[in-house]
Amino acid sequence: MTVKDIFETMEYGPAPESAAEALAWLVDQGDRFGHFIDGHFTAPGDGFTSKNPANGEVLATLTQATQGDVNAAVTAARKAQPKWEKLGGHGRAKHLYAIARLLQKHARLFAVLETLDNGKPIRESRDIDVPLVQRHFYFHAGMAQLMDSELPDREAVGVCGQIIPWNFPLLMLAWKVAPALAMGNTVVLKPAEYTSLTALLFADICRKAGLPKGVVNVVTGDGAVGEMIVEHPDIDKIAFTGSTEVGRKIRQATAGSGKALTLELGGKSPYIVFDDADLDSAIEGLVDAIWFNQGQVCCAGSRLLVQEGIAGRFYDKLKVRMDKLRIGNPMDKCIDMGALADPVQLQTVRDMVEGCQDGEIHRVNAQLPAEGCFYPPTLITGLEPSHRLMQEEIFGPVLVSTTFRTPAEAVALANNSRYGLAATVWTENVNLALDIAPKLAAGVVWVNATNLFDAAAGFGGVRESGYGREGGWEGLQAYTKAKGGAKPIKPVLPYSGDRIDAEHVDRTAKLYIGGKQARPDGGYSRDVWSKSGKHLGEVPIASRKDIRNAVEAARGAAGWSKTTGHLRAQILYYIAENLSARADEFAQRIDSLSGHHGAKEVEASIRRLFTYAAWADKYDGQAKGVPIRGVALSMREPVGVIGAICPDEAPLLGLVSLMAPAIAMGNRVVLAASESMPLAATDFYQVLDTSDVPGGVVNILTGPPQDLAKTLAQHLDVDAVWSFSSSDISGLIERESAGNLKRSWVNNGMARDWMSSDGEGRAFLNAATEVKTIWVPYGE
Repeated sequence: MTVKDIFETMEYGPAPESAAEALAWLVDQGDRFGHFIDGHFTAPGDGFTSKNPANGEVLATLTQATQGDVNAAVTAARKAQPKWEKLGGHGRAKHLYAIARLLQKHARLFAVLETLDNGKPIRESRDIDVPLVQRHFYFHAGMAQLMDSELPDREAVGVCGQIIPWNFPLLMLAWKVAPALAMGNTVVLKPAEYTSLTALLFADICRKAGLPKGVVNVVTGDGAVGEMIVEHPDIDKIAFTGSTEVGRKIRQATAGSGKALTLELGGKSPYIVFDDADLDSAIEGLVDAIWFNQGQVCCAGSRLLVQEGIAGRFYDKLKVRMDKLRIGNPMDKCIDMGALADPVQLQTVRDMVEGCQDGEIHRVNAQLPAEGCFYPPTLITGLEPSHRLMQEEIFGPVLVSTTFRTPAEAVALANNSRYGLAATVWTENVNLALDIAPKLAAGVVWVNATNLFDAAAGFGGVRESGYGREGGWEGLQAYTKAKGGAKPIKPVLPYSGDRIDAEHVDRTAKLYIGGKQARPDGGYSRDVWSKSGKHLGEVPIASRKDIRNAVEAARGAAGWSKTTGHLRAQILYYIAENLSARADEFAQRIDSLSGHHGAKEVEASIRRLFTYAAWADKYDGQAKGVPIRGVALSMREPVGVIGAICPDEAPLLGLVSLMAPAIAMGNRVVLAASESMPLAATDFYQVLDTSDVPGGVVNILTGPPQDLAKTLAQHLDVDAVWSFSSSDISGLIERESAGNLKRSWVNNGMARDWMSSDGEGRAFLNAATEVKTIWVPYGE
């Protein structure tokens, strides 16, 4: 081909990247790997092969970990953790900095090995993955340095078990290992079975960086190894990135164990294009959203929503752009799309697309390589929102689409999903963009951009996309805990007695649902006795239907989440004012229930209401210092509907301590009152009635905590469940919450001093909010 021919055709010539250095490194290791435990590689054992998905060639043989290997890794991590934490923030920062520098020095080796092992184009490994890995270790070296001054009340969780997926093997390692080490934890990492090589190279880098033995341990193998890590009794925290199905099983397996848990799971992210968008830019963004890494991205913009008036023109432009995508050898620097990670995933994508009998399918008519796990970019238009492919994650280079007419319809379609990981909005109208972004059920929203990531900006989902954040200050919450040990809680059982005042005029306590007193649907009540055995009254026993009604009322009060913090603060102050006016009455009630400290508890409750009234308009988000010409806004949003099992030992203060932070942040609550002393709660709803609290914002039920907790945890319209009951129900809540992967915050049988600062503060505000990161680039 002549120069003239090249200019006339403008075809790309091959630009192959050499794999020689990466293959040489594999040869130097004998093409066989054991595990990395306690600072050294173990002898290779029985295992499996790691293959290049682009051509099927065997790269190395890896060892299948046994229970003994996992035990050894955990033992090494446990032994190393106290010394690593005592090294101090500056000492850890130096090690993280050394790792970051070595990652830079060996950047090309990591990029090539990642592409060989995973199948993604070398351009993506070289220009996106590896630089972000370096960025995470530099960023968290800084976090380690600042921990002592900025997080003086926090300490390391302990030993962290970390399980990462095959789509971003090295980047997911960095997202988990860097913050864990920065905060003083040690780790046992299990990379994905198919893509373990860069994790083993990273282990080699840790040796060179002088990382103390046992701080980082890597064990390889299939899902059974992950189960061993999840179920290991000496691991304090599990961090998992992967499928929603496996995440649900991990939630059930860790229920009641006391292990901290963060989950970053699947997604079906909407990509919304309004009719005023720059269509050419939106199409280029869409190429990155769905065909980046062959669509094997949890936050891929795989669900295209186009405004009806421009849909035809947009689809025509998109098909032209699709047909120009280059698919082939991922080691070629001119290639846009490489191979899927393994044959199993390739077959999954094929089966899902071939099973689609609806809509119009457009596949790129490209010559795919004869061997390897390749699949052409595919567009399916005209699908109904309820179609399986519009609802289920395909995890491949397949884009599905439908249209909308109005912004309100776009939001409704976007939120019509059980997932909530990310979303993209394209419009030239900044007012429209900033109106839509807060309405989307997603942990991350990109405006006129897509797939922007940085160590300073939190990433994570809502709904069945998991919980917890990775990156930023919010990401450190998952790897730290409050200093100081807690004591086991003593069960507080209902009192019994036989002293009944014959002249007593009964005041019937009821449930409080939707701003009204309501009789229990089941028609049952139980006696309430004082500590001295005197009959104080009766309270209803709430049933499943009562919980249903309370949750419906809370859902109906969604407008509360849209009110200003100033308005919510005024109402909290008003509640405190009205409680203060009846302080003597409530003090006497608490004295009659518990026998002491009534006045002190009422005064503490009033102070707590003032505290959260003060916080209502002050628990701010942040503008993150991300390396783009633009901003990443970290916004605090309400969780939604929170079911809370109140403490038994502090019948009024405990209820206020859970209700106040929740509603201050814009949530609606269904509160299960103290089982042993419920009459303080049924008196309190009279205060709510006179304090301008909208109906449905606060709902109060009485009954056995085990029954109420189970139903709340199972309810699909409840977004989170808290429990500080003295009953042993933490495991029950965590296990039952796995249904829709709602957030849970439980006491794990440990006591909390509600009279002290331990009973209030940022921990409660953090549990009452979700962090949404909104990326807004600017400039022409």
